[in-house]
Amino acid sequence: MKADLHTHSTVSDGSETIIELIKTAKSKFLDAIAITEHDTLSHLKQIPRDKNIKVIGGIEISAVYRDNNTRMHILGYNIAKPETVTALTQPVLEARNSNSLKQAEILVGMGYTIDMDKLQKADGKYLYKQHIMDWLVSTGQVSDYFGEFYYSIFKNKGACAFDVEYTDVFEAIATIKEAGGLSVLAHPGQQQNYWIIPELARCGLNGLEYNHHSHNEKDREIIKKFAVEHGLFLTGGSDAHGKYEPQPFTVGDFISEMCGSDAICGKV
Repeated sequence: MKADLHTHSTVSDGSETIIELIKTAKSKFLDAIAITEHDTLSHLKQIPRDKNIKVIGGIEISAVYRDNNTRMHILGYNIAKPETVTALTQPVLEARNSNSLKQAEILVGMGYTIDMDKLQKADGKYLYKQHIMDWLVSTGQVSDYFGEFYYSIFKNKGACAFDVEYTDVFEAIATIKEAGGLSVLAHPGQQQNYWIIPELARCGLNGLEYNHHSHNEKDREIIKKFAVEHGLFLTGGSDAHGKYEPQPFTVGDFISEMCGSDAICGKV
């Protein structure tokens, strides 16, 4: 089975619609695709039935290990009780929107022109910094999405370099399990949080993301070792965001290992 188990649409911080993601997946002859939006499951009701490809609704929870404030992302799949997970993640979603509104206000104060009524919003409701950048680029006020402006303003202690409090990582895993789902640590190589895998596994983590554009051969070797030691399956995906991320990869360019596809999608 060829499955891309990590993608984002306009329901969170992706620039392509669910339909567009599915169309690309079919053009790559994938058997399955998972739409894993940040901190929301509202897209579960928006996923169309398609006899030619299996489309799965998932979530990517913004999580933190509070003992040392290490941030990480937990992917959730096959969630039978979405309301249980939504109760946990909704505060983060709303806080991110408030955070982005504050960032927009700061930029207006700096002299940039932003029409708040015309900004694209996730699921038509929630503002992300990507939507602010999209407006600035499309109106010609900034030359590109991820150039000097972005890294000086939204990163490196810039004027808009602040974020929201994330969900406790152990609570995220427990909640996914309570909701009948499977949890996966997203791109551990990218965030270099291997050290926490044994503790997460003891608390019910089911899998590790193995194939990801940020992982090199050494990362994959380490991830596979942890998976074997702790009985975790391996997944993979493009982590596609369209034009809202500085990467040349798209749907289907990175796919899941078979053990992860079987666990999440079932066998075909």
